[in-house]
Amino acid sequence: MGEIYPLGGAGDRLGLVDEVTGQCLPVAMLPYCGRTLLEGLIRDLQAREFLYFKTFGKQEIMPVAIMTSAAKKNHELVSSLCESKGWFGRGKSNFFLFEQPLIPAVAAEDGHWLISEPLVPILKPGGHGVIWKLAFDRGVFDWFYKKGRKAAIVRQISNPIAATDVTLLALTGVGHHHNKKFGFASCERKVGAAEGVNVLVERKGKHGWDYSVTCIEYTEFNKLGIPDVPVSPGSMQAQYPANTNVLYVDLPSVERIASCRSSRSLPGMILNLKKPIVYEDYHGVTHRTYAGRVECTMQNVADLMINTFSSQLKPSQHGCLDTFVVYNKRRKVTSSAKKQRKRTDFLLHQTPDGSFLDVIRNAHELLSSCHIEMPNMESVECYLEHGPPFIAILHPAIGPLWNIVQQKITGGQLTRGSELQLEISELFWKDVQLEGSLLVLAENVVGSLQDTENEEKILFYGKGCGKCRLERVTIQNKGVDWNSKQNVYWQHKVSRLESLTIILHGHSEFEAQDVHLQGSVTFEVPDGFRMRVTQGDDGIKCDLHPLPSGSQTFGSWQWRYTLQDGGYVQLDMQTTVEN
Repeated sequence: MGEIYPLGGAGDRLGLVDEVTGQCLPVAMLPYCGRTLLEGLIRDLQAREFLYFKTFGKQEIMPVAIMTSAAKKNHELVSSLCESKGWFGRGKSNFFLFEQPLIPAVAAEDGHWLISEPLVPILKPGGHGVIWKLAFDRGVFDWFYKKGRKAAIVRQISNPIAATDVTLLALTGVGHHHNKKFGFASCERKVGAAEGVNVLVERKGKHGWDYSVTCIEYTEFNKLGIPDVPVSPGSMQAQYPANTNVLYVDLPSVERIASCRSSRSLPGMILNLKKPIVYEDYHGVTHRTYAGRVECTMQNVADLMINTFSSQLKPSQHGCLDTFVVYNKRRKVTSSAKKQRKRTDFLLHQTPDGSFLDVIRNAHELLSSCHIEMPNMESVECYLEHGPPFIAILHPAIGPLWNIVQQKITGGQLTRGSELQLEISELFWKDVQLEGSLLVLAENVVGSLQDTENEEKILFYGKGCGKCRLERVTIQNKGVDWNSKQNVYWQHKVSRLESLTIILHGHSEFEAQDVHLQGSVTFEVPDGFRMRVTQGDDGIKCDLHPLPSGSQTFGSWQWRYTLQDGGYVQLDMQTTVEN
């Protein structure tokens, strides 16, 4: 498998600017939950690779193709970010960046070209459907093949939650196991939402009955006579599920379409006139208007993946098609951050605020399933006025499957207003009571960087991970300053009055058992050491010792993963002889 990220969108509706330079920024650079959206996608990918390593004992680095554009220096900024992060420990050769062309915009009101000065049109990215033709022209398909990849997952940059729990693994599994050509991850959709839908198309053709699962954009509903009605009277759920642009792609099948010298290589061509554009003309006058451009949509390549049968299929036979769809709960599939929320607006759809609320809702469901007593979720109005009832940001490598998280984290309580940040994968949590802020920050979350022959630092999974064990621990501190006007919760930009912070340098371990930790405390464990905190006669007792000999690679303990029938992953703790 490989991954494909279309990042070329301008993201005008986000109004994102650099706080220092004032430069307009593309969507990929949006600071979300403490990191850019692009870093979040790579983090999700590393979590699945770490899961593969722990389950099968093999190092795997999936190649990533990224479509950028010239809009708002998108290509330059994405390239610079990858360089500054050392290509995320994946090696530069495992990335392929290719640039999306820009096309002129036309005014929705009168059809005139928008211009910034005479003969200089306003240019915008022309939709992500060009990705397949562009990938063929730039050699992206051949690049994937040389790396032994025949299929890929496609994720859009504006959807940070698509990797939640089983979503991407299920999409990949169905596509690969059943030799499918194209697949969609779908979910419920609200009536009237500005989202496309996934449908099964059945047509009587010249040679029989044609079938395919595809997408219809919301802008085309009226044209095609598709009613946007509820699934049942009084319901807000639409009768057709949402297209989320979380896709499974069989690369040779898509390449055959992309290589043809016709309009077939640019699927789903539409003229979308519903997007607002702000621009300055040659008189220095700022204009705000609805405008559009000819776009094509990457998901509509499925229109050309048709199966023909001599007779109509029964519903039970639809699973034999080359195209498919998998379903999950909406907040495990999509919650996009596409537009800035107005301060007086309570509508959260497609805003970073709304997306982060879904992150919190997912955390509430997950941690509750770990038998942790959680504060109640509150109304949207309360969230916007006072912030979320708690903050919980867990590194996806703790799972990413929730059944794995449920074995690493069991019991305890988070009180209202608490903050939990777990930047770690090797974690054992049992009956922890948290009132305030707890930050566990491992330098080596899923492995360690090691030099290679070509002088690149590559992340080797499972080696030298930071580890943390918390058993029957009570943590009390003042935590987040919920009254601070500087807090931006969806950025995880918060002011703290106090916190318990555990910093794990390199290959180090922290253990705490049967202790009550109060106030603002920082435990910092140097590389190669294990710190053990217990309750002494005169207060907290803290012991620091080198890691046991012979455990320099995996430490004094580690989780062993075993894949069982039905896809369940069983965890068992392995300890060294000297532990």
